[in-house]
Amino acid sequence: MPAGRKGRWRRALASAGESADLVFPPNCINCLGLVEGDDHGFRYLCSSCRRRLVLAQEPHCVTCGYPFFGAVDENVGCLHCEELDPLFREGRTAGLLQGPLRRLVHALKYEGAVHLVRDVEALVRRHPHFRDFLAGAVLIPVPLHPRKQRERGFNQAHLLAEAFAAVVNDAVVKSLMKRVIDTPTQTRFDREQRQTNLKNAFALADDGGIQTDLRYVLVDDVFTTGATLNACAKVLRHAGLTAIDVATLGHG
Repeated sequence: MPAGRKGRWRRALASAGESADLVFPPNCINCLGLVEGDDHGFRYLCSSCRRRLVLAQEPHCVTCGYPFFGAVDENVGCLHCEELDPLFREGRTAGLLQGPLRRLVHALKYEGAVHLVRDVEALVRRHPHFRDFLAGAVLIPVPLHPRKQRERGFNQAHLLAEAFAAVVNDAVVKSLMKRVIDTPTQTRFDREQRQTNLKNAFALADDGGIQTDLRYVLVDDVFTTGATLNACAKVLRHAGLTAIDVATLGHG
């Protein structure tokens, strides 16, 4: 099936799935149990799996948002960022990429389960610390190369940015970046290889959309080594921006 038709097919299935949920209770994306009603709006994670979500609260790493489970000094980094020279100011993550959140991200990214953005909104709605970090910011999704986006049918980072903006005060989404080199996937590379792989991979998509007096937050699905977000931040810095932060749905 051509990539464009594949994307439309996935979106049609997602819409049909949401309509069916009005008649038949949906199954949990993680454990396959029935999903009960929830005040925050979860539709695809049951109450048991929702309790297993590990949201990233303070104290946490100021660079990536990884939570510290215990008393630590303020404004410290973590082992995940030890070798990262961040070109952005601060970072936050909504939660740890384990259990139900890992399953949600995998289904959204690799199985075309775009209807799960509804539960992303619900997660952020119950996470005031994460919402406060995004408030008033311009959210910039990390772009996919056009070939990969045609193949997948969507950019998961853009879907996440829109989900964040839907429940965050005064946040807007702007696609100011593009991916100009179709790099191999990062998943099998170590930290140094990831940085080399991403060299010159990104560029500005809209020079006219840049305003130096605004705060920008790069949005991606997962923070691993920070190489992708750092490569994007480098482009924005070259464009004259200084108020650059990053935010991800998961950290793993």
